[in-house]
Amino acid sequence: MKFKRVFLIVCDSLGAGEAIDASNYGDVGACTLGHINEKTDLFVPNLKKLGFLNTVGMSANDETEAYYTIARPTNKGKDTLSGHYEIAGVRCSYAFPTFPDGFPLDLIEEIQRISGRGVIGNISASGTEIIKDLGERQMSTGELIIYTSADSVLQVAAHEEIINLDELYDICGKIRELVNTKDEWRVGRIIARPYVGTNSTDFTRTSNRKDFACDPPSKSILEKIEEKKLSVISIGKIYDIFNGKGITKKVRSANNKDGVDKLLEIMDKKFTGLCFANLNDFDTLYGHRRDVEGYARAIEEFDVEIPMILNKLNNEDLLIITADHGNDPTFKGTDHTRENTPVIIYSRVFNEPKMLPIMNTFADIGATIAENFEVDPPMIGTSYLKELK
Repeated sequence: MKFKRVFLIVCDSLGAGEAIDASNYGDVGACTLGHINEKTDLFVPNLKKLGFLNTVGMSANDETEAYYTIARPTNKGKDTLSGHYEIAGVRCSYAFPTFPDGFPLDLIEEIQRISGRGVIGNISASGTEIIKDLGERQMSTGELIIYTSADSVLQVAAHEEIINLDELYDICGKIRELVNTKDEWRVGRIIARPYVGTNSTDFTRTSNRKDFACDPPSKSILEKIEEKKLSVISIGKIYDIFNGKGITKKVRSANNKDGVDKLLEIMDKKFTGLCFANLNDFDTLYGHRRDVEGYARAIEEFDVEIPMILNKLNNEDLLIITADHGNDPTFKGTDHTRENTPVIIYSRVFNEPKMLPIMNTFADIGATIAENFEVDPPMIGTSYLKELK
């Protein structure tokens, strides 16, 4: 075992340029990190030292303090599940369905039957906007606000004082079971979206969001590491993405800052294994809302945290920073974008950090982690462990 602890951070949606097959997704020209930097001139001195900006275009950086490269997506789709599955070495040969025009009426009727509540909405919408539009009615009637987005998700919004969290989670769990019964209904995630407030002017979504995902279609490196009796600690929505499979400790986070704070706390603990964190604000708050300035601020705020993260690493630790897909805020629409992702690999013991060859799949990250912990390699991916010197 080369490293006793591996810290894997996914900056949700922070892509580094169009993938080879971007034309299949209508995403030719997308480049989340590159376009944000062009528009705002990012001030990220700490990430810059790690070769982060060099991942756009794979430019040379002779003074880099980390190994850096990009990884190409090979799983179908450009959503959270397919990206994270691939990082963890899981092949996903199908794309989860999306419902830009709302869900089929027969599915809505079944949701009403199993929940005992009416349904309103059933459109593709911003979560913050739909509770402004329908929140007061939901409080009055007790109906469920059902909506989707450009992703493969079915979201259920309800006021916490009208439908308590236990009931909301129970309903979402039943919907998860329901959509699994038909391939055409099988969305990637059911998401409970509770909110609070007194009227449309002050409704806010709470941190009690909960995702109900499918089980991964095959065993991920998380399960293999867990089976070896090592720790697999999830931060943020990682637990929900993998439906708990292979996770030994779950840590919730409210936002990017809270996620990093939780990561720093975990870094003070003694354990052997993997800590896997997702920082979701990049995607949810800024990518989907096409907020270039907000996305830039979020990257710069993350940059401020980098020295604290690096200072807590010891000589037996490995840090990997990557993403799961793109969501270029300068691009058309509000959907994810099919992009390569940056890969930064750092350790205090590296003697010759440099640009690495391009990873042909996100799963090369998982394969590298698997070899480090001496578990069976994933079905896909090639380990880069021997490249890290």
